[in-house]
Amino acid sequence: MLMVRNFLQLQGGMSNELYNSIARVTDGIYEGIAIGGDVFPGSTLSDHVLRFNNIPQVKMMVVLGELGGRDEYSLVEALKQGKVNKPVVAWVSGTCARLFKSEVQFGHAGAKSGGEMESAQAKNEALREAGAIVPTSYEALEAAIKETFEKLVEEGKTTPVKEIVPPQIPEDLNTAIKSGKVRAPTHIISTISDDRGEEPCYAGVPMSSIVESGYGVGDVISLLWFKRSLPRYCTHFIEICIMLCADHGPCVSGAHNTIVTARAGKDLVSSLVSGLLTIGPRFGGAIDDAARYFKDAYDRGLTPYEFVEGMKKKGIRVPGIGHRIKRGDNKDKRVELLQRFARTHFPSVKYMEYAVQVETYTLSKANNLVMNVDGAIGSLFLDLLAGSGMFTKQEIDEIVEIGYLNGLFVLARSIGLIGHTFDQKRLKQPLYRHPWEDVLYTK
Repeated sequence: MLMVRNFLQLQGGMSNELYNSIARVTDGIYEGIAIGGDVFPGSTLSDHVLRFNNIPQVKMMVVLGELGGRDEYSLVEALKQGKVNKPVVAWVSGTCARLFKSEVQFGHAGAKSGGEMESAQAKNEALREAGAIVPTSYEALEAAIKETFEKLVEEGKTTPVKEIVPPQIPEDLNTAIKSGKVRAPTHIISTISDDRGEEPCYAGVPMSSIVESGYGVGDVISLLWFKRSLPRYCTHFIEICIMLCADHGPCVSGAHNTIVTARAGKDLVSSLVSGLLTIGPRFGGAIDDAARYFKDAYDRGLTPYEFVEGMKKKGIRVPGIGHRIKRGDNKDKRVELLQRFARTHFPSVKYMEYAVQVETYTLSKANNLVMNVDGAIGSLFLDLLAGSGMFTKQEIDEIVEIGYLNGLFVLARSIGLIGHTFDQKRLKQPLYRHPWEDVLYTK
């Protein structure tokens, strides 16, 4: 049972149509009931019309019947006997049945004209004579409902309920996003890669183009780190740095930690991370500091003497200068390789040459204060950024400050640490225990 407002409607398949008509020309429906025309109905038209006649909220009834059966005549009798004192607008459908030569059945069992009295025309005429408001056709039913309702309003027998404007339902977010009307709040912003569409892109360059163009690891780093394609000499330099810094033997802190962890039976990621966690100001992180201090000194126009002595007064060792093994007469081969490549391919090596002048001064102090690979990479990376002409001064400062150079060391050294992990597992080395004789036990 549909509980709405002000009207009664009795019929089956045409319910939705009639509800729509009533809603357009009145202020709503009180209750709608579909009895149907089956052989054994549970109630009759007159049952409900009489019931609604006694409900104050109902001001008029709308009845939609059909040919077949004689249920409408119970309503006719109720109207004739004066049991109904509210307007009844009625229409019995199926008037077209007379156009057929044979007996016609519509829909269910009851919608079958079994004689003249059960025809739609006879029922409509009987309802009209009994006092119901019966239009000339179904098309005119809506107008009849409207006219009856307006008459009730005019006579003051009903006060139209104010139309309630339904709240506007917000547009579905996914639909609005697709149409470009809104942008959903984002929790993550990414400007370096996009995996939507047909293929992933690095800084807007499709993966297929990267492969087809023969790009190397240095080119991928330039796209993902710097968001642009650097010249080939720059990406080649990056690759050389990765190769030269990939490993430095099993005794440095990162490799040692990785080896100990791998021998404890831990997985690859745990072993790798244990080594990476040692990277910092004393191991690997000096590349960032070397670039930062060399750049500051050069840009401020400090002489090597002023720079070194100024650092000494602050109690800060010059990053990138000093080595445990190498000396002035036995310089780090990696440093020489990097400097040779830069002098051959870089448009400018002003920061590197400044670092060399600093090295000349520090060697005059001590033979082990030689430029190490951290100092070489730090100063040369400054030349790469400045000489390429693809970065502003502000961008260069930001790159150094963020820690790009430390990232280069982390990336490179990960290769060696992974190698040490595999090496220990391949050799099936047991759990590591530090020898007692290598520990000074004291109170």
